[in-house]
Formats: sequence, C-alpha cells, structure tokens
Amino acid sequence: MSLTHSIKTIIFCSLIIFLVACSGDGVEGNKPPASGLTGDMYLVMDSIQWKGPLGALIDSTFGAEMQILNRAEPIYRLRWIDPRKLNFILKQRRNLIFAVTLDQNTIGAKRVKGMFTKQSTDKIKADTSFFMSTATNLFAKGQEVLFLVGADEKSLIKKIKRNTNRIVAHFDRAEQTRLTTSLFKAGQMKGIAELLKNKMNIEMRIPFGYDLVTENSSFVWARQINQKDDKSIFIARKKYRSADQFKRDSLIQFRNDVCKKYLFGDPERLQSYLVTETAISFKPVLTREISFKGKYAVEMRGLWRTNNVTMGGPFLSYALVDEKTGMLYYIEGFTYAPGKQQREIMRELEVILNTFKVGE
Repeated sequence: MSLTHSIKTIIFCSLIIFLVACSGDGVEGNKPPASGLTGDMYLVMDSIQWKGPLGALIDSTFGAEMQILNRAEPIYRLRWIDPRKLNFILKQRRNLIFAVTLDQNTIGAKRVKGMFTKQSTDKIKADTSFFMSTATNLFAKGQEVLFLVGADEKSLIKKIKRNTNRIVAHFDRAEQTRLTTSLFKAGQMKGIAELLKNKMNIEMRIPFGYDLVTENSSFVWARQINQKDDKSIFIARKKYRSADQFKRDSLIQFRNDVCKKYLFGDPERLQSYLVTETAISFKPVLTREISFKGKYAVEMRGLWRTNNVTMGGPFLSYALVDEKTGMLYYIEGFTYAPGKQQREIMRELEVILNTFKVGE
C-alpha cells in the first residue's frame, strides 16, 4: 500500500469514526460489553441489496467453508439484520458489518446512509478508492465494526472481490485477540514455562486445564480432555539440515515419525498411533509459506487418524528454524471431537500455537 493511499485511508477512517461516535451510545467507560458467540457475524444491510449480488458476495465471503475440518463449517456464521430493526441490543454484537451503496434509496439503505455526514458522503463520491473502514468499541466494548461503502453496487462488488482475504483477516485478528484474553484468563498450565525453557529453550503459553502427557528434550505433549472434546498441543524438534525439510512430504514424514513414536489413541494398543490422512482427495494436506513472528515458516493443515482408524480429526501446525541452535521446530495443535463442531476449537489451538517463541 502506498503512503498516499495509507494517508487517505486514515482520513476516511477518521471521518467514519467521528461520524458514528457522535451518534454512539455513551462514552467508552459506559458502553456495555459486546455480545454474541465467537464466530458470529452480523450484517446490517438493505433487504434488496441483501437478496441481490452484493448480499450474496458478502454471504459467500464469510460463509466460505473453513479449510480442513472433518465436517463442513463456514468461517463465520453470517446473520442479516434489516436496518429498520437495528436496535440497542443488536448494535452490541461483537462483529458488526454495515454495507451500503449511495445509489440505493430504499428505506433500509437510507437508514445506513443516515449514519454518514455529508462530508463523508461527498468523500465517497469523489474518491472511488474508498470502500472499507473499520472501528473498534463503537457501540460496545470488545466490538469490531466494518463499513463497506461505495458510490454504486457494481464498483463495491469489484472492490470486495479484490480484497476478500483482507476483509476476513481483519475479523480473524479480532477473534484471536479476544480468544487470547479468554483462554489465559485463568492462567497457564502449571510449570510449563520452566519446563519448555529448560528442555527446549523455547517459550509457549499453554492455558490452565491442560495436562502434561510426555516430555523430553525432543518432544513435549500437553492435552486437555473434556466431555465434548479432546485437545492436544505438541512440540517436536530435530536438527535442521536443509531447506528440503520444509517441503510438504518431508513435513508429513516428520509428523508421522513423531506420531508413531509418541502419540497413541490408546497407550495399551500400539496400533492406535496417529498418522497423517493423505488418502482423502477432497481433503488434501495443505501447506503455505508464512512469516511467523518475523521468521520463515511453513503452515500445514490437514486431517489425522489413528492407524487402526478408530479416531480422527483436524490438525494445524507450523515448522520453523531457530538459527542460533540450528534446530527445526514443529509445533502442532489437533483435536478429537466426534460429531461436534470443530471450527472454534481449531481457532483456540491456533491462538496457543501463535504464542510460541524460540529462546533468546
């Protein structure tokens, strides 16, 4: 993004935030906490546009299937709100989107456009690069609000299509921030910080409620078993030798070797060890290169099963190198929750994995 575009975006955001803050529900300290479940999204939009191509695009953007789960689940549960029915309670939803174009003049569209000052409306008409603005804690504490605006529907649709990942990523970051706060509210797993520092020279926050299953200088496994789900975090490491170790097949092999040695569905049955599921063509193991806190890393998502096919579920992992020690670290979160929704579990595990740091 250019400096000029960034400055324009800041100016536009200021216009929108000033505008809505003036019509908000009290000063920051008096605002209620945001309501709604993790993964819920509320869209305030005129009914005609909601039923048309713009509504369909926003619905498909947030309703796209989350990658690599046992069962199909959308990234977010999108719920439509008629602007005429937007009340004090609905304004408090944790994830709120307002979408409108200036060429729409129905009652619902006028209600949304009524939030904008004339100065903001003129700005939208004059500079077609403006289409997206965000605000935090607008009507409630812990809330994220997104405005999608355009002079006309055709141009707004085009801009949303070009920025789908950016739009979704904004709410992903917000959910991760909220989850980090809630997951560690009760503290961390007792003694885990010292153990990881002494055994592997690393840092990772693992929430209170997890239990240590296995630990040595090359492998640590922590697990939380509940009535509804079984969640695990493990860390494995070995000497880094070449960039080939980051290839998909090499990471799968490393994972399988570690799982066969340490991870059993039932310790009394040696054929219940975990393997990576590679035989389901429509659920392939996916990898992508990322920056993990400034370090080169490869993210891997896929399904696992026990060797005797009695258990299975999704997993998420990251592989990265500590240049100082020359060690390749593989960190993973996986779950077993048969018949249950797993999207939010995987979001939790992702938050935990992202607390990982190599020692200084």
